[in-house]
Amino acid sequence: MVSQAVRKYYRSSPKKLGPVLELIRGNGVENAFTILSALRRRSAPDIAKLLKSAVANAAEKGHSDTDTLYVKEAYASKGPTLKRIRARAMGRAASRHKRMSHITIVLEERGL
Repeated sequence: MVSQAVRKYYRSSPKKLGPVLELIRGNGVENAFTILSALRRRSAPDIAKLLKSAVANAAEKGHSDTDTLYVKEAYASKGPTLKRIRARAMGRAASRHKRMSHITIVLEERGL
């Protein structure tokens, strides 16, 4: 592991984040930025911001060459759930679960 970045308590479910993270996993950093800029998902700009943070962490550790970095791991784990009530017909109530995620991106140097 060269560097990693973690975003905690992101207000989106891991189920919605999974396909986006799956697209960038295993790709080079520049290719991952290209993929994220082309995606039309609400979470794509935030994941790009997290990837940029992971690259900055790698640069801080002394790995300034971003051409050799690739996304080794990218996953979203389940965070806490906000439980809310919504009024329904005939005086009843329905529960709503607003899910959160913890997103982790791990970068590694590709062996040449």
